[in-house]
Amino acid sequence: MNLKIFYSVILLSLFLGRTSPEKYRVYYHNNGVVSSQGWWKNKMKAKYWKYYFPNGKIKQEGYYKNHQKEKYWYFYQPDGFLVSEGHYKKGLEQGWWVFYENGEVSVKYQFKDGVIHGYALVYEDGKLKKAEKYDQGIKINEWTDYFSFKKDNRLSDLK
Repeated sequence: MNLKIFYSVILLSLFLGRTSPEKYRVYYHNNGVVSSQGWWKNKMKAKYWKYYFPNGKIKQEGYYKNHQKEKYWYFYQPDGFLVSEGHYKKGLEQGWWVFYENGEVSVKYQFKDGVIHGYALVYEDGKLKKAEKYDQGIKINEWTDYFSFKKDNRLSDLK
C-alpha cells in the first residue's frame, strides 16, 4: 500500500470518528428575552433544554436525546401555571401523564407510543370523579364508582 494513501486513510478515519463537542446555546425572542437554551451535540439537541414565553416565564423544559424528547418533561401556561407533565421515549409520550387546570389535577392519562392507551383518571375539584379505559386512543369503557371499577379491573393495572 502506498504510504500516502495509508496516511490519508488514517486521517480520514480520525476525522470521521471524531465526535463534535457539546455546545450550550441560548436563543432570544425579538424583545430580547431568552426564548430557549440548551445543549447541542453532533448538530442535534441533547441533554436538558428550557423554552420560554416572550414574557420570560418558562414554557417547557425537559431532556433531549438525539434531537428527540426523552425522559420527564414539564409544560406551562404563560402565567406560570403547570399545564402537563410526563415521560417521553424517542419523542413519543409514554406511561402516565398528568394534566392540570388552574393549578389542579384535571386528568391523568396512560400513553403508549404517543397515543392514549390504558387508563384515564378524571378529577373534579381535586377528587377522582371517574376512570376511563382506552385502546389505541379509543375510549372503550368508563366507571364512576370504585366498586364497579374494581369488579372489571385489577388495581395493579394502574401502575
